[in-house]
Amino acid sequence: MLKLLIALTFIAMLASLAAGAGFLLKNPSRSRRTLTSLKLRITLAVVLMLLLIYGFSQGQLS
Repeated sequence: MLKLLIALTFIAMLASLAAGAGFLLKNPSRSRRTLTSLKLRITLAVVLMLLLIYGFSQGQLS
């Protein structure tokens, strides 16, 4: 279950990265969508790190 959550979080990060790149290429001026995509990606990275720390500390990931 934990490995699935980690994989889904990573896939969501990649999707957010692609969306942010698309927003940046489509509208190179200051866009709130690009900033929102960055905030989401940072949040997902924190969640991913917490999941990894939890998994290693509980012995579920080795």
